[in-house]
Amino acid sequence: MNFLIKLFKDFPSYLLSGLSSLAAILLFIAFWDLGNQVYGNLALPSPKETFYTLYLMLQEDSVWIDIYITIKRAVIGFSISLVLGSALGLLSGLFITASMMSRPIVTILVGMPPIAWIVLAMIWFGMGDDTVIFTVIVASFPIIFIGALQGTRTLEGNLKEMADSFSLSFTQKLFDLYFPHIFSYVFPAWISALGMSWKIVVMAELLSSNDGIGAALAIARSQLDTPTALALVVIMIGSLLAIEYLLLEPLKREVELWRK
Repeated sequence: MNFLIKLFKDFPSYLLSGLSSLAAILLFIAFWDLGNQVYGNLALPSPKETFYTLYLMLQEDSVWIDIYITIKRAVIGFSISLVLGSALGLLSGLFITASMMSRPIVTILVGMPPIAWIVLAMIWFGMGDDTVIFTVIVASFPIIFIGALQGTRTLEGNLKEMADSFSLSFTQKLFDLYFPHIFSYVFPAWISALGMSWKIVVMAELLSSNDGIGAALAIARSQLDTPTALALVVIMIGSLLAIEYLLLEPLKREVELWRK
């Protein structure tokens, strides 16, 4: 309840941030329209045509089902990565040996292309949810893990000594010292992993699924239906922006009050 009260109280600042983001989006659309005039409708449909196609698509129940399926897969994969990556990263950051041992594993996960994981997942799990979710987890896990690891490893010893000298309780150390510092590393990693999850889920669906936004995108590609393809991209970007600015950004502002 306190969080909601605070959210409404700080609504003007959220609104200002949203207006800045809206201005950037409108600038992007202006360049998009310029590209349409240069390259033509086949290569790059105009924003007007794309959004009209999007409007027509949203009248169909099948499109909403595809949106739900894709968002569900992305959220499940991202949530598992968030929990595992944050927990294992924090634990590895506490022990030098664990940190050194995890480095080559993370390097392998980061260096292996997502398309390779998709192929392996198709062999292991077949066509369906498991392949898509597994690929999302493998692609986003190392990003969160590294953020949590760096946040833990960069805790300054002087701050710990100062906290001990003032006889702060464990709870005070945790919420007033350790958590704010670690969160400043972990939260950007969450945002990056969220964006990665949204990109990977569409790629995985395009190659290994018969439903979802990625599968619809594959159909649009086979039919050279560029307006529909762009409309599907707009859906994914819009859902990602909604989650980031309506959920994660207010959470970040609430947790980082200590910076003010």
